Amino acid sequence: MNVPIYSLYGKTRRPTREMLASLEVLVFDIQDIGTRFYTYISTMGYAMEAAAKAGLRFVVLDRPNPIGGVAVEGPLLDPGGESFVGYHRLPIRHGMTIGELALLFREERKLDLDLVVIPMEGWRRSMDWEQTGLRWINPSPNMRSVPAAFFYPGIGLLETTNISVGRGTNSPFEVFGAPWIDAFRLATALKERNLAGVAFEPVTFVPESYLFAGEKCHGLRLSITDRRQLQPVRLGLEIAILLRKLFGEAWRGESYNRLLGNQKVAEAIEAGKSYEEIEPLFQNELQEFKARRCRYLLYPE
Repeated sequence: MNVPIYSLYGKTRRPTREMLASLEVLVFDIQDIGTRFYTYISTMGYAMEAAAKAGLRFVVLDRPNPIGGVAVEGPLLDPGGESFVGYHRLPIRHGMTIGELALLFREERKLDLDLVVIPMEGWRRSMDWEQTGLRWINPSPNMRSVPAAFFYPGIGLLETTNISVGRGTNSPFEVFGAPWIDAFRLATALKERNLAGVAFEPVTFVPESYLFAGEKCHGLRLSITDRRQLQPVRLGLEIAILLRKLFGEAWRGESYNRLLGNQKVAEAIEAGKSYEEIEPLFQNELQEFKARRCRYLLYPE
């Protein structure tokens, strides 16, 4: 049986009418990792829009959020800032499953869509990935472990700037650095922030590919000490604040907002504000999101 295969990461990111012409149902069965700019949820949103236009039923086979379904963190995407790395006005760490997001997208984007979410059996929001009994299968080539998924909401923010986030090494998103960083100075300053749930140590690494391939990078290796206390988005923002404070214009942060998606927060980092000064800039919107998110949650804590 000759079944055509179409890529939504090539010439088009949206299913075309021609792709959908002979279908009655479109099924989404892809593992997300709970971060706004991880683009599988954008692909789902685009596919939902295409299914609505074509009059197709859209079925989501729900999967666990590997970084948990309780904690919600970070700035919301600015109005009008939607893109492939920011499909909807979510915080960076949304704390939802793909099925729950599909329900939210249909409602808030007013899609006339026959949506069916097939829920999981036995999953609770507070579960660790290991408690699910599921084997970890890399959802993308550089997302290689549960710790990497946890650090991604914060460390991933840095990869639009001149920072290696460990791509081209054995531990993407668990290390970061650049040739111009003084790793011991950065480690000392970050330790003074007393961030819960994370430990780090100075490290030197050489990426085999991607940014700084073949160059010696100085930075930090991260490890999780307590998943419940870890705030990866705060960690990422604290690192960005220190990169600007300690290394000035050596850190080229002009593209930092591409994934951050919040102009006020990006400007505050550029202006040298502390995390304590920056957090109030997004807290009201974050609390509003938490309230409206409750309407779409399918699983107990």
